[in-house]
Amino acid sequence: MSSERNDLLCRVGAGTPCGALLRQYWQPVALGAELEGERPLKAVRLMGQDFVLFRDAGGTLGFLDRDCPHRGADLAYGRLEDGGLRCLFHGWLFGADGRCLETPAEPEGSRLCEKVRQRAYPVAERSGVVFAFIGIGDPPAFPSFDCFVAPQSHTFAFKGMFECNWLQALEVGIDPAHASFLHRFFEDEDVAGGYGRQFRGASSDSDWPMTRVLREFVRPEIMVEPADHGLRLTALRRIDAERTHVRVTNLLFPQAFVIPMSAEMTITQWHTPVDDTHCYWYCVFTSFSAPVDRAQMRAQRLATTTLPDYLPRLNRANHYGFDSVEQRAKTYTGMGMDINIHDQWAVEGQGPIQDRTREHLGSTDRAIIRYRRMLEDAIRKQGADEALPARPGPAAAARLSGPATIDGIAHGVAWQDYWVAAVHARRAGAPWATAGGQESSATLEAAQ
Repeated sequence: MSSERNDLLCRVGAGTPCGALLRQYWQPVALGAELEGERPLKAVRLMGQDFVLFRDAGGTLGFLDRDCPHRGADLAYGRLEDGGLRCLFHGWLFGADGRCLETPAEPEGSRLCEKVRQRAYPVAERSGVVFAFIGIGDPPAFPSFDCFVAPQSHTFAFKGMFECNWLQALEVGIDPAHASFLHRFFEDEDVAGGYGRQFRGASSDSDWPMTRVLREFVRPEIMVEPADHGLRLTALRRIDAERTHVRVTNLLFPQAFVIPMSAEMTITQWHTPVDDTHCYWYCVFTSFSAPVDRAQMRAQRLATTTLPDYLPRLNRANHYGFDSVEQRAKTYTGMGMDINIHDQWAVEGQGPIQDRTREHLGSTDRAIIRYRRMLEDAIRKQGADEALPARPGPAAAARLSGPATIDGIAHGVAWQDYWVAAVHARRAGAPWATAGGQESSATLEAAQ
């Protein structure tokens, strides 16, 4: 890859081609939990621009440019009162829609506020995550993905910071081969204690811990197929003549992926650029059967995350907790049991922005190659009156459901038949999975 092409795919500031593309999609900007308490307001930096997010007294969300249109004061320190956000400098008051409601220092009868408007952006809350749209025109409709249609009781949202470019952070999630090495554990735990932890439970339809599958079968056969939502990835690990481990994951264009966490739970994860060299990952965990134990899930993640900014406790400054004794005997990395730390080390170690002119890709990188081409093609379509991928209107969004994931072992049947049947069975047991929230039979059967 040339350095020019690398910059094309990575840089997201205002005026950049990739930045313009990503601005045409909903972007996660906060957790709903961050707007709880006495002062539901936070500063947000997104793709190199500064905004302020708040919830007014009536519960309406506002997402505004951070600089006051009067003389540029910082609205992130403003007062939430009188139905809006009031600037500290001269008391100008702005509604969630950006309208200037008051200019109290102006003479009686002044109509200045009627001529002033702060730039406001569409904002929506889904499954504990607040999304904003800062692009041109109307935002796309939200698809009927599982993470959006499942009830609050069956979802849990969290986030964390990576100190690197968003693209390298995303690419680790569409790399099926790395889990056999980066996330290798030398000992298998009791799978009953694996709740809420990636790769610590059993693969579906088996008593095999996922850790054992990944450790013993390190050469997956990887297939990548186009899908309405982006890409579907299938990784096969042949255990023996009768058994095949099947792991189906998905790329949601432009910058999210959906992977199985356990037999009953999936992870939908976005990588949202703060700027060119930092990104937040936002996760929605979706349970098909039982409600999510939110308290346990939150406690597990706060063990390695600091508040209020959701920064990792283990990082480059403290060597990610590296322990050479652990590396010899317990984990492949020597960096503890949290796979987010492993991923963080891998992508931050590539530098703030990976120099892809120095990389040598292999056959296991086929999803990454396919995605980069898809991203570059979408960047070049802008302004050419061509439809961008995975940017649906309301009718098409209602048909974009699922997407299906599985981590299981097929016994004595074709792996294609197994995973389609397993997905249907899991959905049939989900109390919330109505017809509108299921991936259609036609879509799944086409995958065969």
